[in-house]
Amino acid sequence: MDDLKNIVLLLSWVDYLGIALFFSCWMGYRFVLERGEIGRKGLIGITHEYRLQWAMESAAREIPVACAGLTSNLMASVSFYASTTIYIIAGLFALVGSVERLLSFSEDMPFAQAVSSGLIELKLILLIFIFVNAYFKFTWSLRQFNFLCILIGGSPYRGNMPSEEYRIKTAKRMARVNSCAGNEFNRGIRSYYYGIAASTWFLHPVAFIVATIWVTYILYVRDFHSPVLEILRDTYSPELRDYTLDNEKSETGDTPSSVK
Repeated sequence: MDDLKNIVLLLSWVDYLGIALFFSCWMGYRFVLERGEIGRKGLIGITHEYRLQWAMESAAREIPVACAGLTSNLMASVSFYASTTIYIIAGLFALVGSVERLLSFSEDMPFAQAVSSGLIELKLILLIFIFVNAYFKFTWSLRQFNFLCILIGGSPYRGNMPSEEYRIKTAKRMARVNSCAGNEFNRGIRSYYYGIAASTWFLHPVAFIVATIWVTYILYVRDFHSPVLEILRDTYSPELRDYTLDNEKSETGDTPSSVK
């Protein structure tokens, strides 16, 4: 308890500001930008629409081998990140046992702040917490993709559907499970981004604040103002429209009549 009090006393007001801003951005991004009308305007919302289209089309395939292959590719990506996260966590625990070396290394860095070994341990604990959270996100995402495989396997062929209403209900269920798994995967990736921001705390709390704001801005731009979002929503900018036209000409040899 005394060690904890000493560490708390070692934190400056800039450290407290950085910690508060970090958790506000990390947690707030999910609750503000993933939900409601704001989330529907970004990549999260538009990809759900395409997942629903995928689910509707899967019923038209008598043997949904393509759907199973696509799901396997998604699960492979999630499995890779889950395995990588385990190695990162193990490496961070190893660093806890060699704090003195890390302390001497950080002191040699330019603009680094002089800190105690207790404060270094606190920063390592923060990183461990972030990547443990990422691991839970990836494993839960992987399990939900398993549920999706079950739904794909149990989905009847369109000709055997009891009714059109049943087909739509089945497709919506598959799309929602797919979106739940994809959203958990995105949250795990987002933990990686914020893990990079948290690592700058070893240099200086001001660098921690700047990196947190920068990471949040990068995530926001990619989710709500990226070129891929314009393509998915068919709202091409002039540069993307020209690029699309060039690709269509090369593939068909003709000039397309119109591009939205």
